Amino acid sequence: MSVLPPDMDAAGFAALLDELRGAVGADWIWSGDTDMFPYRDSFSPVWNTGEERHASAAVAPENVEQVSAVVRIANRHRVPLFPISTGKNFGYGGPSPNVNGSVVLDLKRMNRVLEVNEARNFCLVEPGVSYFDLYRHVEERGLKVMLDVPDPGWGSPIGNSLERGVGYTMPHFRDHFGAHCGMEVVLPDGEIMRTGMGALPGSDTWQEYPYGFGPDPAGLFAQGNFGVVTKMGFRLLPLPEYYRTGLITVRKRRDLVKLIAHVNYLSDSGMVSEVRFASPLSTWMGDPDFLALATKAGGPSDTEMDAAAETFGLPAWAVDLQFLGPQAATLAQWEYAKDRILSDIVGAEAIDGDHFKLPASEEQLENTTQPYASGVRRRAALGVPSLGIWEIVRDDGHVGFFPVIPRDGEAVFEAQRVLGDAQREFPLPPYFSAITAPLFWHTHTFQMVFAPSVKHDDPEHNAMVHRAMKKMVAVAAELGWGDYRASPIYQDDVSATYSFNNHVLRRFHEQLKDAVDPDGIIAPGRGGIWPRRFRS
Repeated sequence: MSVLPPDMDAAGFAALLDELRGAVGADWIWSGDTDMFPYRDSFSPVWNTGEERHASAAVAPENVEQVSAVVRIANRHRVPLFPISTGKNFGYGGPSPNVNGSVVLDLKRMNRVLEVNEARNFCLVEPGVSYFDLYRHVEERGLKVMLDVPDPGWGSPIGNSLERGVGYTMPHFRDHFGAHCGMEVVLPDGEIMRTGMGALPGSDTWQEYPYGFGPDPAGLFAQGNFGVVTKMGFRLLPLPEYYRTGLITVRKRRDLVKLIAHVNYLSDSGMVSEVRFASPLSTWMGDPDFLALATKAGGPSDTEMDAAAETFGLPAWAVDLQFLGPQAATLAQWEYAKDRILSDIVGAEAIDGDHFKLPASEEQLENTTQPYASGVRRRAALGVPSLGIWEIVRDDGHVGFFPVIPRDGEAVFEAQRVLGDAQREFPLPPYFSAITAPLFWHTHTFQMVFAPSVKHDDPEHNAMVHRAMKKMVAVAAELGWGDYRASPIYQDDVSATYSFNNHVLRRFHEQLKDAVDPDGIIAPGRGGIWPRRFRS
């Protein structure tokens, strides 16, 4: 579906493309239905409908100077740009823009690993660098650092962190934006700016002290539209000596409350890396009677769930703990975790898991002996990127809603009930039930997951999924559970839920956008931030 940029006719579009060819070369400009097909959101529930967002063209600069030139050209023509890194943000819009007719600013050619400092544990990369690229760079040089990687590994450290993506190692590394340090940005007028110590000529601490002097604008570029990030630094975890896992199980449904409190302590104290909660009772969701119990309106009682666990001979909950560090330290931390939890929760049991020196062998990466560890991602837990997560993808993809909830057992139970009841009107798998376990990706919060699939050949199913997504966002917000990340087609819905004091946060962002980008050149609408030109 060929589209033109907003407020532009075919002759103006042709003139724009000619100028862009002059800036980056004729081989690095694309337009027309065939060439633009890869820039559609292949996971979109509004595929082939009037709500689908289409770009008019794509341009791929080679360096920051070319990015600056492209932004200046877009300013002259008043054409919105939509920057992407590797464009693999599937489930959240992929490479598709917020505004029809935008030109995708594809940064895939900017794929240099500029530095990996083993002694000071940081890296500096361009946006086209994938986690695979960075891992290969580290491995080929035998550097003793560990990455923190998301799912899947073909994404970009810059793109993932700017979406506030997460990984699976220690708390202060798996928050990828929180682990960034220093960025270079092309502003909406084409100027090139560096944040933090990068603003001080001659500084050698750009990737070590993030703030520099004065206000720090770095946060504006995460899920924002205030500039195009062309370089970004990240702190890296020194390669640990040893890896160890251990499993704790608890018998009763309400034991989850104490279990979470203890795990919070272990995590906040820096003793464990990512932890994985699960319910062993999930193996019985194929049983019609248990499915009906776990998904009943208003939720089952604790007594009913405890009786089911006793009937099946299974614990109610399990948590897979992972430890990274010196061998003696990982053993001491596992022993401490066992003593702490088993002494406080009646009937709790501990199962020793795998343990070995790092770096891991291929066999150790592939195999695990741990029971109940639902969704184990051994490679990601050890900083090794892969595409293994694609085994979860059904049909033609999915969309994602991940509300942020408190790290509290009572909050988990409430989310199970409220979101479970909210999804009952939709013929979808039971994402929320009495056995739904929280995700502990971000450092100090839980998230729940709602990820219904899409089907390109079933518009009625997709329309139902679209309605379900909007309803879940609204219902969760009523309880104070906000989404942390969203596809362009849902960003306005999510932004509207952050409404304290008559949406003052959004109004503040709009004031900033109007000041620095009055024509909406950089990704208008991204993060729910619309410049005056597009606000209506």
